Amino acid sequence: MINEKLLASIFLSILLTFNAFAAGSSDSGSSKTKTQYDMAVSHINAAKKFEQKNKLDKAKKRYEKAQKLLIKSNKKFPNKADTLNYLGFTTRKLGDFENGEKYYLQGLAIDPNHKGINEYLGELYVATNRHNLAVERLEVLKSCNCEEYEELKAIIAGEKVSKY
Repeated sequence: MINEKLLASIFLSILLTFNAFAAGSSDSGSSKTKTQYDMAVSHINAAKKFEQKNKLDKAKKRYEKAQKLLIKSNKKFPNKADTLNYLGFTTRKLGDFENGEKYYLQGLAIDPNHKGINEYLGELYVATNRHNLAVERLEVLKSCNCEEYEELKAIIAGEKVSKY
């Protein structure tokens, strides 16, 4: 007959192993498992590549998948500027400029100098013929010495359409 202490020890060991495994599969970013946010970024990157190849239907499907994952991630971990940036981006890419702008503005309330949000919001303003507001976003980026500044500057000047 098995000793009760040994049985209890085995049970406790199994329980602790299970809890450690379950904790590692969270969306907190602390595990090797991809988070909803990480999966969304992968979809966005794939969508951008499809856009470059003019495969717009495939790009749209990826943006839709990314948006759904970002909405879930935002509910689970609210008030993350990076998540709101990509929520604004995917929403804008899907043609909903009004809600895209809302996400960007929520992100700016958290991080007013967020490079991605300022660039993408500026692009949205160019697309919606609000040049003065796009220039305001450019001014925020002016001292960053970053590609976001250069991209938005070129878009405002009408030199090119964003690669994003």
